[in-house]
Amino acid sequence: MNAAPLAGYTVGVTAARRADELSALLERKGATVLQGPAIRIVPLPDDAELLAATKAVVEEPVDVAVATTGIGFRGWVEAAEGWGLGARLLTRLSGAHVLARGPKARGAVRAAGLVDAWSPESESNAELLDYLMRAGVSGKRIAVQLHGEPLPEFTSTLRAAGATVVEVPVYRWTGPSDPAPLERLLEAVLAGQVDALTFTSAPAAASVLRVADASGKLSELVSLLRREVLVVGVGSITAGPLVAAGIPVVQPARARIGALARELTLELPARATRLRIAARDIELRGQAVVVDGELRPVPPAPMAVLRVLAAARGRVVSRRELLAALPSGGEEHAVETAIGRLRTALGEPRMVATVVKRGYRLAMDPAGVAV
Repeated sequence: MNAAPLAGYTVGVTAARRADELSALLERKGATVLQGPAIRIVPLPDDAELLAATKAVVEEPVDVAVATTGIGFRGWVEAAEGWGLGARLLTRLSGAHVLARGPKARGAVRAAGLVDAWSPESESNAELLDYLMRAGVSGKRIAVQLHGEPLPEFTSTLRAAGATVVEVPVYRWTGPSDPAPLERLLEAVLAGQVDALTFTSAPAAASVLRVADASGKLSELVSLLRREVLVVGVGSITAGPLVAAGIPVVQPARARIGALARELTLELPARATRLRIAARDIELRGQAVVVDGELRPVPPAPMAVLRVLAAARGRVVSRRELLAALPSGGEEHAVETAIGRLRTALGEPRMVATVVKRGYRLAMDPAGVAV
């Protein structure tokens, strides 16, 4: 019997759009998923700014059009059609040098009947900007479809180089309509009940940090994300706010939801502690252990005790040390209760040995570490 790669792990999903898709991918690998949408996408089909930007593009030719997201570009075309400006917008864009930030944006451009001229391999705004600057932008009129928030560095650099920039705000991000799921997710992270936290957008990452700061828990959260919780972002733009806070972020080679799930499936099990105890191969996961390939759930208090014993690598650990590790504290009899429950969960009492008047230790085989 072989446990699924993410069985026994709890993964937090902060995405708003496509959260169910990502959750399903992780659950198929055995993970328990906690959803806490950190943002809400607000489409702007009736927004005065979008209408004004669309009219600005329609009424005067643009030399370059930059599509930064598939959903955003499609939304722009659909909103223009609703205003009776769709055909005129596409005519203007067909005469422009159209750049797409990545495959999804490129797909939306082509679906609109347009031809994209170039797309960066890195799918990054930085490479897009570098391409434009090398090509020269002085005197050119450039339409930039924004992706949920302003791109001040991108647009200001173009303007400083002599370009006229039309910013097209197709949608924007706001806080979640119901903050309770995100608050519950962060409480679970702070309680040590989440093994990995996933991000698919920079606004979601910034929102999580902002919510933690508002509750006075930012320092504690950042500390956990730096040391104990695996943080996975879909790409470098998404990772930006987290990296700025000193949080390490694992990223897939390609900025895709599926690639994110695969990266997490590889990275999280690689961090597991593996031991050889009483002739059994043991793997410690989030709130479970795998004993000779069989997943065995372990309650929080026994799991906390097991982690301390595993770190000791067969050394005797005193009751006082184990008591300090219990989530809810208590007296020394709480340690005995946790040890009893741990032995039951492991299915082999001999794995945890009692050392009279001293404490407890794992009955590790001479080699100690499982291969």
